[in-house]
Amino acid sequence: MELNADRGCWDCPYCGSEWAPETNFEGVRILQPSASDCPLCKPAKLAQARIFEFGLLYCEGCQGMLIQMGDLVPLTEDMRASRGGATAYIGRPPDPKELDRHIDCPQCRRTMDTHPYCGPGNIILDTCEPCEVHWLDRGELRRIALAPDHEYMA
Repeated sequence: MELNADRGCWDCPYCGSEWAPETNFEGVRILQPSASDCPLCKPAKLAQARIFEFGLLYCEGCQGMLIQMGDLVPLTEDMRASRGGATAYIGRPPDPKELDRHIDCPQCRRTMDTHPYCGPGNIILDTCEPCEVHWLDRGELRRIALAPDHEYMA
């Protein structure tokens, strides 16, 4: 079997069949290990993964994910569109102590900037501007996608 990262599945060059791993509660499909360390679970490695057509790095331990900055908004829009009639999640305000966290970027190992996310979902983001990535903790992507948004209110 050979990884087809663009489609998020494994292809068999012999018989032409394909296999796609199951998705988890956030829609993450884990494909294969990567060389990057999880910033929270060191020395655990992140895995290459996909949600819809968006590639990301994912930790199977803490269930955090590293997402390209340019993918965050379109990914959450796709998740909102696919949520159907799911009840919107208001969420609790973020804990200000989370702003004191300092984690290293899995790609360049610099300390990531920690700041409130200015969109819906009441989360704190860790961002590496030079690498153009965001670190989201377990459930934060889902909180953004389920948060009320005026464009998707019925």
